[in-house]
Amino acid sequence: MGARVVRMMRNFNLENRVFREISREKPQPAPRHATEAPAAAASSEAAGTIVDPVNQKNDPLLALLKSVYVESKDPAAQEPKGVTQVKEAERRPLRFSLPGDPYGLVGLTDVPKGKLTIAEALKAVSSHQRQPQTWTPEKVAQEYSLELKDTKDLLEFFIPFQVQIIPPKTDNTKQIKASSD
Repeated sequence: MGARVVRMMRNFNLENRVFREISREKPQPAPRHATEAPAAAASSEAAGTIVDPVNQKNDPLLALLKSVYVESKDPAAQEPKGVTQVKEAERRPLRFSLPGDPYGLVGLTDVPKGKLTIAEALKAVSSHQRQPQTWTPEKVAQEYSLELKDTKDLLEFFIPFQVQIIPPKTDNTKQIKASSD
């Protein structure tokens, strides 16, 4: 209710108040400081004096610039040849691969040390789960050229999927049967 009253008072005689404000005489701006030259002429003269020294050649600076010689080398080119041979030697042949290459590992013959393929990881985890006394984390690390810490983490946290089919407890249990059309 209060908002209606305020709105009515605010909108009362609005047009007359607007016209009165528009027709009121505007205040005069303060006079500008007197200058000796017009503004356009002064700016062009000032710009001319600033631009000329910038565009002129400075012979002593040019001579110093010519004496500078920069020699750069590619960081990869500075690497000795023995380092790349060590990197190539840090690969190991595959221990296990699946027949038919279902995971797109066609042409894969070796992997870097410290890495496993999916098939090798599944084989290592399943071997450890089936025979933990034989396949200890130390043996798995040695067999696949892994670090012991990484191997322990792999065997602890990497769990492959297991599919379990649970049969019904009794014959009376309702089952969904395949529809035959």
